[in-house]
Amino acid sequence: MSNLAGKRALVTGGSRGIGAAIALALAEQGADVAIGYERSADLAEAVIAKIEAAGRKGVAIQADSADPAAIERLVAGAVSALGGLDIVVNNAGIARGGAVEEMSLDDIDALLSVNVRAAILLAKAAIPHLGEGGRIVFIGSSLADRVVAPGVTVYSATKSAQISLTRGLARELGPRDITVNLVQPGATGTDMNPAEGEQADVLRAQTPLGRYGEPADVAAAVAFLASPAARQITGATLTVDGGINA
Repeated sequence: MSNLAGKRALVTGGSRGIGAAIALALAEQGADVAIGYERSADLAEAVIAKIEAAGRKGVAIQADSADPAAIERLVAGAVSALGGLDIVVNNAGIARGGAVEEMSLDDIDALLSVNVRAAILLAKAAIPHLGEGGRIVFIGSSLADRVVAPGVTVYSATKSAQISLTRGLARELGPRDITVNLVQPGATGTDMNPAEGEQADVLRAQTPLGRYGEPADVAAAVAFLASPAARQITGATLTVDGGINA
C-alpha cells in the first residue's frame, strides 16, 4: 500500500514500542520517516534499518523531549534530512506513579515537561513546515478519560492536557487544511507496560476484549489518521483500549 507515498513524517520516541511500530507503519504506507530517540541509539538504528528495508528513507535523531532546544533541533534535523515535513506524531512520553502527596517535585516536573510542554513545543516547531494536508497526531492514554486506580493522578492529568491541545490546534490549523488528532492507547504490551507485568492480569480482566493491545494496533490508528481517508477528521480522539473505558 502507498497511501502516504511522497509524505515525510517525524515520530518522537520512535526507537521502540508504540513509536517504533508507528514509524514502521508509516513507512509501509510509503512515507519517509525520521524518528527521535533519547538514549537507545542501537534500537533506533534497528528501526531505521527496517524502514529502509521497506524501501523508504529513514533517519534517527537524538533528542531529549525534556529539552526545548533539543526539540527545535529535532524538527530542523528532520526537515533537513527529509526535505520537508507532512506528518508529525508526538509519541514520546514518560510515566511516573505515586500518590500526589508523595510525589517529588522532580517527578511532577518531569511529567509536565515531557508529556505536556514537549507536545506543545513539538507542534510549535513543526507547524511552520506543514502545508495543506498536513497531519499532527498526539499519542495520549486512555487514563486521560478515566483514572482507574490510585497512583496515576498526575500522569493522567498530563495526558488529559493533550485533549485540549488537540482540540485547540484543530481550531487554529483547520483553515490551513492541517488536521490534528489524538490517539489514546489502553493497556499495550511495551517495555514500559509489559503484557506479563504484575498488573497485566488485572488490566486484562477489566478489558472487554480480554487482551492486551499490541503496538501495531495503535500504529494502525495513526496510519489511518495520517492518510487521505481521514481528511475530514480533526480535533478527534480515537481510543484504542480494547473497551476498557466503555
